[in-house]
Amino acid sequence: MIREMKTLLSVAQLGTFVAAGNRVGLTQSAVSAQMRSLEQAVGTPLFERTGRTATLNAAGQRAVRMATEILQIYERLCTPEQPDGYHGSLTLGAIASAQTGMLPAALVHLRETAPQVQTKLVPGVSLNLLSAVDAGELDLAIMIRPPFAVPKELRVELLAQEPFVLICPLDLPGDDPLQLLRDQPLVRYDRHSFGGRLVSNFLREQRIEARAGLELDELDAIVRMVAAGLGVSLIPRAGLWLQQPARVRVLELGPLTFHRELVLVLRHAQHRQPLIQLFRQCLGGTGETADQIGGDALTTRRHSPS
Repeated sequence: MIREMKTLLSVAQLGTFVAAGNRVGLTQSAVSAQMRSLEQAVGTPLFERTGRTATLNAAGQRAVRMATEILQIYERLCTPEQPDGYHGSLTLGAIASAQTGMLPAALVHLRETAPQVQTKLVPGVSLNLLSAVDAGELDLAIMIRPPFAVPKELRVELLAQEPFVLICPLDLPGDDPLQLLRDQPLVRYDRHSFGGRLVSNFLREQRIEARAGLELDELDAIVRMVAAGLGVSLIPRAGLWLQQPARVRVLELGPLTFHRELVLVLRHAQHRQPLIQLFRQCLGGTGETADQIGGDALTTRRHSPS
């Protein structure tokens, strides 16, 4: 009945079988079947059903309170009290900037907390990582938020928002980001990537026809290309601390600033597993942001485009 009680709490929180199904990765009919099974187990109706609507009755509200207590006890039962109680493996996917950003500190924390756990890191771009999580090949992935709805079986949790900035060679004159984008070749963040689509949207909104230049997906390579004098680029600020030796000039976009969102993607069915929860705690405790890393290698100016 653990699964049914989890679904009951989702119904209580979200108000409808459809919304609860989307959260836990079930169809509306499957949620209905679970609720009927739970009602049979407890021996009383939990909902007042009118047409296509179902509202928790007094017994249902009592069941929600008790199910909350039972699930809290169940989670404590499944969570080891000692670090050596965690066993098994964790297969984790991550985009490049996460591998050199928030992930190392999180993995150190995980190893200290659960030394018996084996971790496998799989690099990749966001679209491929999303597909791998959906297919069950990865337990979870750190990636850029997709610009479309993810399968209902997947859960997306926000980790960080990273502002985009314009970068240019140190010796290139000019402080107007929009004018530099119009005048200079663009070292373009791959327009097929999730982050690159944000750049394309920005250029379209500003009615800028970018001059042909390089197009690539690796942020550290983009920084190096710009530092070498091959053009200017719009990248998330996180990419600036990937290459400490590369010196570039940074222009912020002021009120035109847009962001990419770094998210954790996993399956709804797994998000309460003790090892998954432990990793999320380790990830949340890294305490580092892009602005805290690599600042000495940059020359930054603020600009408010007209």
